[in-house]
Amino acid sequence: MTINCNGNLIDLSTPKVMGILNLTPDSFYDGGSYKDEKSILLQVDKMLKDGATFIDVGAYSSRPNATNISVEEEISRIVPIVKLLIKEFPSILLSIDTFRSAVAKACLENGATLINDISAGSLDDEMMSVIAAYKVPYILMHMRGTPATMQQLTEYTDVTLDIKHYFAEKIAKARAKGIIDIIIDPGFGFAKTTAQNFTLLQNLDLFKSIDVPILAGLSRKSMIYKTLDTTAANALNGTTALNTIALTKGAGILRVHDVKEAVECIALTNALKFNE
Repeated sequence: MTINCNGNLIDLSTPKVMGILNLTPDSFYDGGSYKDEKSILLQVDKMLKDGATFIDVGAYSSRPNATNISVEEEISRIVPIVKLLIKEFPSILLSIDTFRSAVAKACLENGATLINDISAGSLDDEMMSVIAAYKVPYILMHMRGTPATMQQLTEYTDVTLDIKHYFAEKIAKARAKGIIDIIIDPGFGFAKTTAQNFTLLQNLDLFKSIDVPILAGLSRKSMIYKTLDTTAANALNGTTALNTIALTKGAGILRVHDVKEAVECIALTNALKFNE
C-alpha cells in the first residue's frame, strides 16, 4: 500500500513514523516548547535522524477547550516554519495539521506534502477541493463537533461501526472530488471516552477492510495517562505499549512525539511478524 508524496512513493506496508511538531503555546504535552528557529530546527533534525518519515506541523491546538485563533494567525505561525524547514531539509515530507483550507493552501504552495485534517472536511467545505487541486495525500480523522465541543459528543450506537460508516461517507466524498491518496485516523481522544478509545484500539484491525492506510495517533494521550494515573510527561512507556498493539492490528503510520521509540516498536513488531 503506497502513497504519492511529491513524486515519492511511500510504501506503508512497512509502517512509518510521523513526528509531531507543535507550534502552539497550549498543546496538551509540548505546548510552547518550540518558540524559535533554533529549537524547531534541532527538534526536527532529531526526529529525522531518529527515523521519522513525515513531520506533522500544527499551529492550532486541538486539545479540548483550546484557545481559538484566527485563520490569519494560524497562517502567520505556520507558513514561516514551513519555509524554514523546506530550506533546511529539502527532502523533508511535511504534513500540515489543519482543518482550514486557506492554511492548507498556503502551506502547500510553500512545499508541504500532506494535509492532516482532524475534521475530515467537516469544518471547511473547501478543504477537499484544495487537496484535490494540489494532488496530495489527505489524512481523514474522525471527530465530532469542534475541539471545544467534542467531549460532549460521545454517544454512539456502536463506536467502531459508526466510525467505519463515517469513513465510508468521507472517502466517497473525497474520491468524488478526485482525491487519490487517503489515510484514515480513528481519532483517539476526539469525541470519545477512555473506554471507547480502548474499544477502537481493540478493533483497529476491522478498519483494514476499508483498504486505505491507517494512522494511529496515541502518543501521550489521556487514555494512557488517566488509565495509569500519571501525566502526559510520564506516558512514554504507555505510548510504546499501545503503539505496539496498534502495529499488530494494522496501523501503517504512528503519529508520535517520541520518534526513536516508535521506530523501535516498528522494528520489533516487524521481526515478530517475520518469525511467525
